[in-house]
Amino acid sequence: MSAPSAPSTAPPRHGGKMIAVALLVPLLAALALWAFAWPAARTAPRDLPLGVAGPAAAAGPVERQLGARDGAFELHRYADEAAARAAIEDRTVYGAVVAGPDGTKLLTASAASPTVAQLLQQAVTAQAPPGAKVTTVDVVPAPAADPRGSALSSSVLPLAIAGVAGGAIVTLTRLRGFRAALALSAAATVVGVAATALTDSWLHVLTGNWWAQAGVLGLSTLAVGATVAGLAALVGPAGIGVGALLMVLLGNPFSGVASAPQLLPEPVGAIGQLLPPGAGGALLRSVAYFDGAQAARPALTLTAWAALGLLAVLAGGRRARRTADAIPAPSPTRTPQPVS
Repeated sequence: MSAPSAPSTAPPRHGGKMIAVALLVPLLAALALWAFAWPAARTAPRDLPLGVAGPAAAAGPVERQLGARDGAFELHRYADEAAARAAIEDRTVYGAVVAGPDGTKLLTASAASPTVAQLLQQAVTAQAPPGAKVTTVDVVPAPAADPRGSALSSSVLPLAIAGVAGGAIVTLTRLRGFRAALALSAAATVVGVAATALTDSWLHVLTGNWWAQAGVLGLSTLAVGATVAGLAALVGPAGIGVGALLMVLLGNPFSGVASAPQLLPEPVGAIGQLLPPGAGGALLRSVAYFDGAQAARPALTLTAWAALGLLAVLAGGRRARRTADAIPAPSPTRTPQPVS
């Protein structure tokens, strides 16, 4: 008789996994390049809110010249310089051109966007008559410690990463329901306090109310973390990847914090303001430099993301408990008794 053949020890085939990796990595790289490079390469004013002030005889030609740049500016008419200044401080417009018999004055707000302030200065100077002098006044200047707004714009990505990390840690440590929601809220609170201590107390790049800024930074982190944890609670660990892609890969470059949402191609600018990184950046700018002007919409956006995420976390925890209760407990194994 022939000996029985030994069981096969050939390694499993990994061809499918190799192909998946070879296709997935370039796809993610292309998506990242599109998300980051495309908006940057297409930066231009699109319905950028801009005021025009002064007597009709002097302001009319300026208004017509700016309106000739089709789609670039959304013009707002004001009676005088005081009204234009108030609109800038209220964040209704990014700047204003004040026309009068003594020449043209440009009002800007580098705190709203240093990029826009520079763009407006170039545009107004270029269309001024030859030899005419354009006086520029920065109504709401950026802080001296961050004149280009680099520190503020750099805060978006770390907060998004912190939120994703918080949601991932809560998921991987198997915290569920109320405990997960409490852990996310506590972590976001600590992040808000620590981030404000760094950006306000140490770097002096934020100049608003200290606790209001801490609340904004904490709420921004919670909106991201709760969304990631909520997705994971509903669909499993894959939700961490979906949340990370949404918040970091799309939310960060679409936020418009480094320039302005109106400088990004549509619909990127609008989408970015509906995601936590963009809403968080807009809310932080309002609280830090404009005494909370135009803060309602981004605050509601962040609150909605945070609330929906926490509700998903609680719902996922309840579903997990129901599943565990539905599994019958194993019956105890009886130890055979010796026969006497």
